[in-house]
Amino acid sequence: MHFDAENLFSENQAITADAVSTNVIDMGAKTNLAGGTPIEVHAQITEDFATCDDLTVEIEESDTENFASSKVIASSGALPLAQLKAGEILPLAYLPRSTGQFYRLKYTVGGADATAGKVYAGITHGRQTNGV
Repeated sequence: MHFDAENLFSENQAITADAVSTNVIDMGAKTNLAGGTPIEVHAQITEDFATCDDLTVEIEESDTENFASSKVIASSGALPLAQLKAGEILPLAYLPRSTGQFYRLKYTVGGADATAGKVYAGITHGRQTNGV
């Protein structure tokens, strides 16, 4: 699996409370993803989470880089703490076909704030599927 620094949302970003990804990805003015190859999003836990109840990861899109008005276009749903272990791949397989210019991830921590937990996430081509 290959990542490009320009296409990373989070690079081992510590998520201890509600947050948005460190990086915003600019897809260019009014991108139309209606055709072509689906754009893969890979999000993976790189450090075990602790003390929170769950984590929800959402993909947001906006026409402005400051996300003054944004909408959620995909969600992992609430993932329980037992699932938030290093190596776990989060269920955000593809960037939905949409027309926004800017994209980011939004992390919502359920229950108490986490005392540990990190995520690595970005757009990739060629998802690794052999379990390594």
